[in-house]
Amino acid sequence: MTSQYRVYAYLRASTKEQDALRAKKQLIEFAEQSDLTIASFFVENESGATLNRPELFRLLEIAQPDDIILVEQIDRISRLNDKDWNKLKGIIKTKELRIVSLDLPTSHQLMKHRDEFTNRMLSAINDLMLDLLAAVARKDYQDRRRRQKEGITKALSNGLYRGRKEDSELSNKIELLLLEGKSYSMIIHLLGCSRGTIAKVSKRLKSKDLEQ
Repeated sequence: MTSQYRVYAYLRASTKEQDALRAKKQLIEFAEQSDLTIASFFVENESGATLNRPELFRLLEIAQPDDIILVEQIDRISRLNDKDWNKLKGIIKTKELRIVSLDLPTSHQLMKHRDEFTNRMLSAINDLMLDLLAAVARKDYQDRRRRQKEGITKALSNGLYRGRKEDSELSNKIELLLLEGKSYSMIIHLLGCSRGTIAKVSKRLKSKDLEQ
């Protein structure tokens, strides 16, 4: 099968502790079986519940009409609320891109060029399935957050919850950079940590100085 479009693979995991590249082999195998070549991989560790995903938007900026965004599952693209999902979907539709997901067989049909009527019918069916799976992914996200909150509340009532364990290696790196006079923005750029984490280490450093 010859084609003029390009295929971009998008891989996402929610945290740095998770492996965003976990599904790379599956995407490569699927592309090979479908006689496709993946032009580039876009990989990031960001929550699917936020639109603040630099690599996804870098992909959207580069992609041209008819190109394919290849994902393992729809929840890699979206765990968004309705407003943000409609915004993202609008960008994808405006750019005339196609989402092909391993867990959505109807989307596999979009890899082949057919007559205009068939393409429109398949696109309409696929759009409905995308909306459905995006809604399911959002509900799963909300359910997990609710269960996590309930678990923490129960642990607090039993005196068992101590909060998230601090990353001592990261804290040591932040401390050294602060001592070198690096700005918050520079530390965020170098380590990929949050401003809140830096502030916590900075406060601890100042407390040490007062004690000395």
